[in-house]
Amino acid sequence: MAEAQIILSHSRESGIVAIAAGEQYPRAHTALTESGFQRDDDGVWHLPADGTQTTVVDLVTCAKQHRASVHTSSRRYIGDAARDLARLLPGQWHASVEVYAHPAWQEDLVPWIWDGGELGRAVRSERVPYAAVLTDAAQGTTLLFIERPGRQLDYLVGAFSPEGLEGGYGDPHAPRSIVLPPFPGRAAQALTDRYLPAYEQAVHARQTAAIAAVLADIRSEHDTWQTLNASGRYSDATPLSAAALGASTELFLDHAWRRFLTVVDHAPTLLDRCRPANSPWPDDATALARLADAVSDAEALLDEIHGDAVPEQERRARAWPAIETWLTDGDAFLRQARLSAPHRRPALPVTAPARPLAAARPAYRSH
Repeated sequence: MAEAQIILSHSRESGIVAIAAGEQYPRAHTALTESGFQRDDDGVWHLPADGTQTTVVDLVTCAKQHRASVHTSSRRYIGDAARDLARLLPGQWHASVEVYAHPAWQEDLVPWIWDGGELGRAVRSERVPYAAVLTDAAQGTTLLFIERPGRQLDYLVGAFSPEGLEGGYGDPHAPRSIVLPPFPGRAAQALTDRYLPAYEQAVHARQTAAIAAVLADIRSEHDTWQTLNASGRYSDATPLSAAALGASTELFLDHAWRRFLTVVDHAPTLLDRCRPANSPWPDDATALARLADAVSDAEALLDEIHGDAVPEQERRARAWPAIETWLTDGDAFLRQARLSAPHRRPALPVTAPARPLAAARPAYRSH
């Protein structure tokens, strides 16, 4: 891509819109400003609706003076395409545009893209100067929608990492992005029928794997602590003082609590999906009830910690029973969670007011 480039496209509501790109994008900004364009909060430039007589020819002339090239996209404005798609999706979806004028801004996306398919590869290896973000605030789902590189019509859509489950491109649990046609109805159907169910299955599997890893780590450390406590000696046979034993106990409990917060974050959703009566292990219902109570106790403790200072000793004493319950009954949870399937979204679009989801990652930077 040229060092300073202006990409023009047509918006249904705004007419001609422009996006600046390239390492020297400020030169494109200067040309757009001098040509009468105004920039919105998304970083997209528009001609004001005040009867200005600025033409594309005027912009090209001005851009040449500032060593910026002008290109006209064969596609319609990506903001229009994303909003048309969002209106047809079930739930409360909001569409916004992000501009990655400098190539380094695009690189900021890489750790956040949760994809095992073409979109992840494109973000890593192809120039993507702009994109649209689709968010469903109610479900906590955030998708990236881009023009498919090297193609004249298609789009690609994939997911950002869910909150608390960072694991970008290459994560084995990541869903695979899909190609969407340029027709909003067909694109919405493909997204609803194919991608979103696969995404929800992937989130379920990723949450289950995260909890399994946490329980395995805590159990391993617990075994090590028990061995140390029983022997009264370090691994090199040096005697362990009472003070050292107390310190090792506190260290173990603190680390276990920090790791256990992953369970507190993700277990409630998975527990709600478990149906032990319909599984080969109906008696797991009793264990699942104990696990749910343990999570509730941990959530209450967490609320108190956030509200007022809870002494360290009290926090350790209150946290351990919940952790111990999960170490004891965690296997029952894992086999039930692996059997349970996420709830599918409604098949028909639901019309509802859209509300934005607060960004939890780097977005467009205004310069």
